[in-house]
Amino acid sequence: MNTVADPMVARAGDEPGGKLLDNLMHFARTLRAAGLPVGPGSVIDAVRAVEAAGITKREDFYWTLHAVFVSRSDHRPLFDQAFHAFWRNPQILERMLSLLLPRLPREGEPPGEALSRRLSEALHPGQGENESEGEQRIEWEAALTYSDREVLQKMDFEDMSSDELARAKAAISRMRLAIADIPTRRFAPHSRGLRVDMRRSLRAVLRSGGAIIPLRRQRKRHRPPPLVILCDISGSMGRYSRMLLHFMHALTSDRDRVFSFLFGTRLTDITRLMRHRDVDKAVDAVVDAVDDWSGGTRIGTCLHDFNQVWARRVLSQGAVVLLVTDGLDRAGGEGLAEEMERLHKSCRRLIWLNPLLRYEGFEPKSLGVRAILPHVDAFRTVHNLESLEQLAAALARPGSGAEDLVRWKQAM
Repeated sequence: MNTVADPMVARAGDEPGGKLLDNLMHFARTLRAAGLPVGPGSVIDAVRAVEAAGITKREDFYWTLHAVFVSRSDHRPLFDQAFHAFWRNPQILERMLSLLLPRLPREGEPPGEALSRRLSEALHPGQGENESEGEQRIEWEAALTYSDREVLQKMDFEDMSSDELARAKAAISRMRLAIADIPTRRFAPHSRGLRVDMRRSLRAVLRSGGAIIPLRRQRKRHRPPPLVILCDISGSMGRYSRMLLHFMHALTSDRDRVFSFLFGTRLTDITRLMRHRDVDKAVDAVVDAVDDWSGGTRIGTCLHDFNQVWARRVLSQGAVVLLVTDGLDRAGGEGLAEEMERLHKSCRRLIWLNPLLRYEGFEPKSLGVRAILPHVDAFRTVHNLESLEQLAAALARPGSGAEDLVRWKQAM
């Protein structure tokens, strides 16, 4: 094995134009710029792994780097896209000894596999910086005002670059969810209350000497209801799950009695993890704690577990439930209608957030969608910052969205 690797490494230092170590370091920097946690230690491990495994097969080379650089399941799609874009030369095995840096197709070349904007920025970190200053620069600076923020508000999370995602996360951290207060069973002192507070009135009599009886009044105390979030993290929802985790963290930091759950093939309680002050550490802890990230979906089974184990604990005092899922169920909606009916009867308001609703041609045809839709109080999209702000405004008005829901139910 060393006989294959040692000559290769020896040749790597011969040609200044193309070196294996340089290419591996460049590839590692690309992954890091695209969002993967790749450090200097990972580069050293990658070099040692390549020396041990050799480069006789492209597939072996792929899985060697995959074993070093990919530590979480949500990193796999980005690594796969980066690998095939970076090492896209079809004669890479023959030219690996010289190891010229690969290049992306220029104008006039046949288009290859489409790159994500984050990966494209990582491969071209300085793109657009060589433009001449003057009129073009003035126009760009003018675009970074209100219109730039407006474009970011309407941009789909799926289409955002790394910089735009960072700005979107910062905007989400500043969001506040004003849910309409509801009356509780407890009473609070109030000068215009309809109920006489006998205890406070008797105390006032003792202080006044008994000459008069000052009546103290009270009324029911109002407070925001508990908020329960059930978020789908299956493969079809993977592009939005991480941004929704930031939204869930913002809600948890802004108010009390927020209970967060993730589900794919199983149900996971992440309420305590979301209480961490640092949102990045909270999200990383959640990703490490969840075993079924970007996997299949069994909505009916997961809702059954929630109704059996958690409903009595968290659905008290008129809780509001946010169900975040696209309704695509691997089990074909088996048992989903019964569990949705029970969940709807256990809470004060059930709101379904579906990113597929952003498409104009969306129709409730799948079995999962048809099983969920009859048992919700509101049906809204959640795919960009504007939809999250509209959700916050809708929760402050309990009756909003009823007309749209009727229209969707009639379309079934």
